Amino acid sequence: MKKFFPEKFLILIVDDNPNNLQILHVILEAEGYKTIVVSNGQDAIERVHLDKPDLIIMALTMPKMSGLELCDYLKSPPPLTTSPIILMRTVREQEYLIEAFEKGAADTITHPFNPAEILARVRTHLELKQTQKQLNRLVKEHDKLANLLRKLAITDPLTGLWNRRHFLTVAYQEFNRASRYKRFMSILMIDIDHFKQINDEYGHTMGDEVLKGVAKSIVGSLREADYCGRFGGEEFVTLLPETDSNGAVRVAERLRKRLEQITIGIGDKQVQMTVTVGVASYQLDDANIEVIIQRANKALYHAKSQGYNRVALH
Repeated sequence: MKKFFPEKFLILIVDDNPNNLQILHVILEAEGYKTIVVSNGQDAIERVHLDKPDLIIMALTMPKMSGLELCDYLKSPPPLTTSPIILMRTVREQEYLIEAFEKGAADTITHPFNPAEILARVRTHLELKQTQKQLNRLVKEHDKLANLLRKLAITDPLTGLWNRRHFLTVAYQEFNRASRYKRFMSILMIDIDHFKQINDEYGHTMGDEVLKGVAKSIVGSLREADYCGRFGGEEFVTLLPETDSNGAVRVAERLRKRLEQITIGIGDKQVQMTVTVGVASYQLDDANIEVIIQRANKALYHAKSQGYNRVALH
């Protein structure tokens, strides 16, 4: 079991009875705990704000604001503190036990006090708080890791764009929507011209920078509603919802012109590149998204056969 260090914990004691305050202060300080003592609810609220105690011990009955009222105030959503609260009560105040727990108390102790019982209950609740804190941290770390794994599963690690599989998953959904509601939709297949020559002449590190630069420029040329992925190698694909062939060609031309004007460099090496784009749009007799992608690919290959740095519509 992990070693317990009382001196790491601050305990707030709230009671209008100075004798009770003194007794609890002595018991807890002798064990190594740090304590703050106050005599009323308002001062207790201020110390909770300022000192953020790890545990609070308060009397059940106090003038102006009772322990039940103070407990309810501290624990009502959103709670002012997540620290456990232990209410002090007499044997005659047994009828308040259920209400104490309903107001957010973690435990109760009776007075006259039993020092061993007080120390045992205090330690138990502080250890439970530590355990809950560790559990919350582990849950957050788990969620963070799960989100990272989900992101890795759907993105291309180099460019940060969607990978081919996830892009096709989304594209299937958009195709079904376009088919059901007879909406426009277009696909752009984008290929970096002479990319092998860039790798051969400048090295793969420069090639990676070109891929990242092209990906960034593509995203910067699209609307928030558009989708973009890396299809493989130096080939990218975008899906443009609610966009007919004329609109898709305009987007492709804007993207092509933007890319031919940028320069990507590492040190003193500078590279300019161009892209060729094939465009295809949804037609009412299309059976699936692959049909549109195939037409966009045919348009791309046709454009390359006519030269590079151009846009072709199937």
